[in-house]
Amino acid sequence: MIPEEDRGPAWLRDYGTTDFGAIEADIRAMEEFAARLAANVKDSYAPHLSTVSESMLTRLPSPPGEFVELLSFLTAHNEAQDVTHQNVYNYANGTQGFASAAADISSRYRGSDAFAEAQVADVKKAFDKAGIPAPPVAEGDL
Repeated sequence: MIPEEDRGPAWLRDYGTTDFGAIEADIRAMEEFAARLAANVKDSYAPHLSTVSESMLTRLPSPPGEFVELLSFLTAHNEAQDVTHQNVYNYANGTQGFASAAADISSRYRGSDAFAEAQVADVKKAFDKAGIPAPPVAEGDL
């Protein structure tokens, strides 16, 4: 028998014994979450997207070739600007995709009990359909 002081924290003792193969989902909360998320993108993000996008597409003029430090800086700046622009664009699409996946899952389970058990595979399929790669799932979890 392991002494109590050597057993580790109580909240961690059941690690690895819990079944993570099913997810309990509150369908109404998921529908509300999907609607709020989509509305947030539409109302708070999309109106500013074109302004940010235009700013990101603005290129600074090239400096004289003999000013190597400034040329190196502008090269790094342009690369960072490109990545930032991609992230700004992908945020709207990814968030909308996430909202669509949540709406899809909630619509499929709407007719069941208030708390429905959705299989991990169902959630993964919904995210795949929305174009959001899900983290890998262990075979035993499906």
